[in-house]
Amino acid sequence: MDLPMCDEYLVSRTIYSETTFQQENEKSELLQRSIPQKLKDNCSCTPATARLKIKQFFPVFNWLPKYRWKEWLVHDIISGLCTGLVGTLQGLAFALLAEVPVGYGLYSSFFPILTYFFLGTSRHIAVGPFPVICLMVGQVVLAMAPDEKFIIANSTLNGTQIDYEARDAARVVISSTLSFLIGIIQLALGALQFGFVVRYLGDPLVRGFTTAAAVQVLISQIKLIFNIPSTNYSGVLSMVYTSIDIFANISKTNFADLTAGLITLVLCLVVKDINERYKHIMRIPIPIEVIVAIVATGISYGVNLEETYNAAIVKNVPSGFIPPVAPDVNLFAQMIVPAFSIGILAYALAVSLGKVYAIKYNYEIDGNQEFIAFGVSNIFSGCFSCFCATTALSRSAVQESTGGKTQIAGLITAAVVMISLLSVGTYLEPLQKSVLAAIVISNLKGMFWQVVDVPRLWRQSKWDTAIWLFTCFASLLLDIDLGLLAGIVFGLLTILLRVQYPSYSSLGNVPGTDIYKDIKKYKNVDEPEGIKIIRFSSAIFYGNVDSLKDGIKSIVGFDAVKVFNKRTKAQRKMNKLLKKNELTVTENGVKEDPATDEDSESDEDMENYYRTKRNKANVHDLNTELSNSVSIPVVTIHSIILDFGQVNFLDVVAVDCLKGIFKEFQRIDVDVYIADYDDNVFGQMESCGFFNESIKADLCFLSIHDAVLHIQRQNKRCSEHKVLDMTSYIQESSQLVEMKDLKEVKHSQYQQNQQEEFSEPFDK
Repeated sequence: MDLPMCDEYLVSRTIYSETTFQQENEKSELLQRSIPQKLKDNCSCTPATARLKIKQFFPVFNWLPKYRWKEWLVHDIISGLCTGLVGTLQGLAFALLAEVPVGYGLYSSFFPILTYFFLGTSRHIAVGPFPVICLMVGQVVLAMAPDEKFIIANSTLNGTQIDYEARDAARVVISSTLSFLIGIIQLALGALQFGFVVRYLGDPLVRGFTTAAAVQVLISQIKLIFNIPSTNYSGVLSMVYTSIDIFANISKTNFADLTAGLITLVLCLVVKDINERYKHIMRIPIPIEVIVAIVATGISYGVNLEETYNAAIVKNVPSGFIPPVAPDVNLFAQMIVPAFSIGILAYALAVSLGKVYAIKYNYEIDGNQEFIAFGVSNIFSGCFSCFCATTALSRSAVQESTGGKTQIAGLITAAVVMISLLSVGTYLEPLQKSVLAAIVISNLKGMFWQVVDVPRLWRQSKWDTAIWLFTCFASLLLDIDLGLLAGIVFGLLTILLRVQYPSYSSLGNVPGTDIYKDIKKYKNVDEPEGIKIIRFSSAIFYGNVDSLKDGIKSIVGFDAVKVFNKRTKAQRKMNKLLKKNELTVTENGVKEDPATDEDSESDEDMENYYRTKRNKANVHDLNTELSNSVSIPVVTIHSIILDFGQVNFLDVVAVDCLKGIFKEFQRIDVDVYIADYDDNVFGQMESCGFFNESIKADLCFLSIHDAVLHIQRQNKRCSEHKVLDMTSYIQESSQLVEMKDLKEVKHSQYQQNQQEEFSEPFDK
């Protein structure tokens, strides 16, 4: 039977407070396992558990048995060949950023792929060097092995020169040791299930940081394109000093290198744009880096640019593999801080890109396993003189766009790089460094375009815009790892500020519904008479309890403590005037006699005094001005509802603060209720002793509408059974004063009689 479609629904149920709901709905008991039981369950090993653990640690055993050899192998081979050609040239180019000989870029493009094939969970990212990470590695290398440490005296030339061989050897040891330490950190974080740390590297922070890093890469490569002498700077303001150095030596530009670099840059940018525009037509993108490198190498070799025009060329590209070398553990203490930041960022970049492809191709990325995979890869490659590996956006885009299906494409890429190492590498020795620098700059195009994020972010979120800009400028002015740290701290600070100063609003009811919306944002909402509904949009803890109090005061329009104090003073003054017969009770209320005195009594013990009187008067009794000298503050509400729908956490300080708020308003006969709370929040209130004789669970309601209906029903009953009369209260107070005066008169007469009887014997 088809039900008719309807845009309305009707609900008829009981008004639920927490007490009534629990009476009708029994809670289920949650069984808590003991720590020994948890350890026993986690440490137990069965054949099935062992197979599962092996597959988790070696994801290749999950996807390789399901590999479609006939459908996917050709695609992976084509993709691997294209990515390998690009990766070979990028490996040489990115080694310049890491401040090591270019040949070690080939090692860094080969060894990490081998281990990631077995341990990685992403099937589409291309593992290897990345410009930003290489720049961060280069900063560490320059700081620990500057040129000044390798200056030797030259008696022949009557001067000094740099021992380049010793310098390069020391820098290789530093970069490989740094890679080894990064791998240890990543492996430890993965074993401890710390994959969540990447959440603190938000997208605005990473994009702002990589934009700044792209600018630093650009400046570092400009000096290679111009081939001008300059000092290698590191640390705070290193980019500024490098820029000044470049402009100071601009007259020493080598025009052969400049021409080759500019032509390469223009060609790479134009062809990359063509590849992007027509990727739906071209099955395989044009490998412009490879073509340009081959042509430039041929020209350099034929014209002999090094000797003829003093051009800077690659010179030495190693042939074959070097034996593994143990890292220098004595350097760990000097590089632990940058190693941590580089390792986290390298992981974040790889996982972020991997998740994009995983969503596109419908598989999952395991964050903790990725930590382990890159950790093992960096430890393994660090033993073979490699620098830190992550993933490069451009190579990954080539691998995916050319039809790569799995990490078998990565193995083909490694095979291409291996062929370059064994035979082709030596033929690239005449290649100009300015050509490699231009290839590096052309791969930064996407990072520079991230600048257009700022206007979009400004429209979407001012806080995210601030994070983007702060991280970018901090990374430009400070050392690059300090800039990243400053960006993370600033991002956490913005979160703290947003939590410490959250938004609050006053709600009203959409007529005819149980919906409550902000009265400032909607025109057709109505506030229930005498009720203020306050929404607090944050967890409540010791850092923002003052904001909660200020928000309540702002919305209700008065301070409950001041109202209580003024009322108590007014009642005292009223009783004082009645005692002096300066106030008289009439049918219309109270009338003040012409002669009055100023009230000079203190405010001590006001609460105890008022507690004896509150049962005789009501809030409406005191909402008036009795005379020119006895004024009582007006309170136009009788109930406050705190909407806790967006409150997911309370601490002990917040619970104590709520107790104080309830007490302050109850003293002036304003009831406070809590509505739409989470079960965990209610449990925290119970465990912190929030409920007592004056604050009961009946004041908590499952929804705002439940609380409003309850209040309206209670007020209707009160109006039917109780008549509030200020005059009767004043008359009762007057009678109490007269009785007190009569007792004082009788007591004085009794004392006088006793004194007369005592003095008679002496008179006689």
